[in-house]
Amino acid sequence: MHKEVPIGVSARHIHLSEEHVELLFGEGYQLTEMKPLSQPGQYAANETVAVVGPKGTFAKVRILGPARKQTQLEVSRTDAFALGINPPVRESGHTKGSAGIKLQGPAGEVEIEEGVIVAARHIHFHTSDAERFEIADKQLLKVRFEGERGVVFENVVARVSEQFSLDMHIDTDEANAAGVKNGDKAVIID
Repeated sequence: MHKEVPIGVSARHIHLSEEHVELLFGEGYQLTEMKPLSQPGQYAANETVAVVGPKGTFAKVRILGPARKQTQLEVSRTDAFALGINPPVRESGHTKGSAGIKLQGPAGEVEIEEGVIVAARHIHFHTSDAERFEIADKQLLKVRFEGERGVVFENVVARVSEQFSLDMHIDTDEANAAGVKNGDKAVIID
């Protein structure tokens, strides 16, 4: 079976808790949708925050909505160097013991002690796609991209849910190194 998946390149972004939305934007503030993302119910918000590290600052980091249980900043390794931090490579949501950072919004600022990660490359599978491809949740996969700078991505985490749609996520460093653009296709080989 040909196991082809679309690729989405994930630029630096942040997920905020409801508490941090209010601390950064004001009491009762609600994020507003700029455009929908590939995963159902997820969107890029109109709002951005400044991210301040020991060495550098990113002035306008896009917030992805809706608000989550915990705040999480996802950066590439290059971003981390520019900020002067050393976040671990982790699956989304696994922030315990990760790097911290300062966030600034129009109504205030927040210092998070942990919550900064380099997101592990992963593929979102709807349960029907996982069944069709014979893939289990949390399975580690090898995925081949056959572009001009072809590459095999190893340790790609399968994430399976009824709420997902089929989409592989890699960060900008990985995409730039391999010459991958949003919408390119890759093939699961193992």
